Amino acid sequence: MTSSATTRFGLFVPQGWKMDLAGIEPHEQWHAMSAIAQHADAGPWESIWVYDHFHTVPLPSQDATHEAWTLMAAFAASTSRVRLGQMCSCMGYRNPAYLAKVAATVDIVSGGRTEMGIGGGWYEHEWKAYGYGFPRAGVRLGMLDEGVQIMRQGWTEGIATLDGKHYQVDGAIIQPKPLQDGGIPLWIAGGGEKVTLKIAAKYAQYTNFGIPVFQEKSDILRAHCADVGTDFDAITRSANVDVAIAETEDEVENRLSWLHDRYTRHVNAQKADEVVAAYRSSPGCGTPDQVIEKLQAARALGASYFITYFPEAAFDLSGVDLFASKVIPALQG
Repeated sequence: MTSSATTRFGLFVPQGWKMDLAGIEPHEQWHAMSAIAQHADAGPWESIWVYDHFHTVPLPSQDATHEAWTLMAAFAASTSRVRLGQMCSCMGYRNPAYLAKVAATVDIVSGGRTEMGIGGGWYEHEWKAYGYGFPRAGVRLGMLDEGVQIMRQGWTEGIATLDGKHYQVDGAIIQPKPLQDGGIPLWIAGGGEKVTLKIAAKYAQYTNFGIPVFQEKSDILRAHCADVGTDFDAITRSANVDVAIAETEDEVENRLSWLHDRYTRHVNAQKADEVVAAYRSSPGCGTPDQVIEKLQAARALGASYFITYFPEAAFDLSGVDLFASKVIPALQG
């Protein structure tokens, strides 16, 4: 795997969760997603990503949201180079022994290119709608801890047994094991300070924090690593970046106006205002020079892997290509 000393970049593939496939007919959506994955596979991106959600944001709607691990399998078979991740799988949505089996199969199909993003889950509406209930945060994080133990054991030993509070598995066979030595890399996503970051300190190869709280969460992770005896510097700290990039500030405003109009049509003006405000505050918003400067500042905090999301990518790849041609070389050079 690439050294964490190198600035690394991933690309989210639109799958509908953020209403980014709305307006594309269902029979054309796989082509749109696959084309972006192929584009990334041929470019400078290290990885492609999907979200593990069932209902759209910022509000649940009848617009499509494609299932994450089905897409993982499809991308495993239709790409050849990029690594494949989810940001992030919700432990409560699938039995962890079953998820370990699914992920191992995707790793085989992909030739050893799978990443495991995993978290406790938060989207109450879809939890309840799908019949999972919505246990309190402590229960969800307990499920995360036990589930990660089961997956790690299955991937390294080929069999998993755990008599836990939340999960009980007895000789669950995970064969064939993943191709990657030591199993599939674990991304423990989320910034819960007492529990999630302690789980990350024990098990994660990667974490994922918001840039505004990056330093604070990193300091807490460092303390947990000291407590459990983990090398803090061995954990790659990543951040998601929503991108609205263009050559000029006027063109950036045009992208934001397009985004506002789109969300106004599909949700409402208030939600559109909130979405656009979030983009304006993102380090991915601006001209290439502006974005480079903001990401360099994030890198100085220890963020060495940026997972980028372009809301217009299913319709227009010019922002993706501009970022790939100007921002990535600047930060990797």
